Amino acid sequence: MNDKSKEDQYLGSFFNYLVIEKGLSSNSIKAYKIDIKKFVLWLSRSKKPSFKNICESDLNEYIAYMFKNKLSSSSVNRNISSIKAFYLFLIKRKIIMISPAAEIITPKQERYLPTSMSELEVEKLLNSPKSSIRIEIRDKAMIEMLYATGMRISELVNLKLNNVDTNRCVVKVLGKGSKERLIPFGENALEALNLYLNIRPSSNSKEVFLSNRKRRLSRVTFWQRIKIYLKRENLKLSISPHTLRHAFATHLLNRGADLRSVQLLLGHSDLSTTQIYTHIAKQRLSDVLKKHHPRG
Repeated sequence: MNDKSKEDQYLGSFFNYLVIEKGLSSNSIKAYKIDIKKFVLWLSRSKKPSFKNICESDLNEYIAYMFKNKLSSSSVNRNISSIKAFYLFLIKRKIIMISPAAEIITPKQERYLPTSMSELEVEKLLNSPKSSIRIEIRDKAMIEMLYATGMRISELVNLKLNNVDTNRCVVKVLGKGSKERLIPFGENALEALNLYLNIRPSSNSKEVFLSNRKRRLSRVTFWQRIKIYLKRENLKLSISPHTLRHAFATHLLNRGADLRSVQLLLGHSDLSTTQIYTHIAKQRLSDVLKKHHPRG
């Protein structure tokens, strides 16, 4: 077996490891594949040694190359994380002894505040679908569930019928890293969901929300549906389905919810990820003060 074949074999083993042992989602594995394959391609084009034989300076050169090509620090950090995971796998399999990425320091990452929506904007979006149109009954239920639970879009479109308890108003969600969490939802979402379930076409698909072809709805298709209501209500087109997740967290904090509870509802493994929403809430308070205080 030549060196190229061995390299391909190691890469294949790593990607299988991510599926079988780490249990990562298809989207996460796709991201790893893109990052690692770009790295290996750069090594080849730069006349560098095999990834088994490079040193830390080669990795630093690759990081500089990414920044030179205008990648954001968050994208660079993701690439570094993927490369580090790959080398840890090679060590675990005794393919190499020392990781060239062990001492690599990730660049400081910019903190971007996620786009959110006001409660009035959410209300307009929620009320936009028409109850006389079957597909809009489905859309209404999906939008209500997104805002009521703060689910990710991937979690919503993959939601199974047997994971919805309409009696207790609770859904069981399979999140990142195959971690399960229970999320309660309110009466408005329940009403919209029941209306949809009453007209949901019979299908072998186990997902709650189905396309016109009685198959699982894709994220892209749902985003296209959201655009219809944004245009109808003259709302910002920069709003995306994920914005409802941000609105869910922001509005909870604005109304006094504690950060730890919001973290659990969102399924964040790290509290610092949730803390970004406190900046949005504080900014809102600042805006209110400036607008309404006589000395604002």
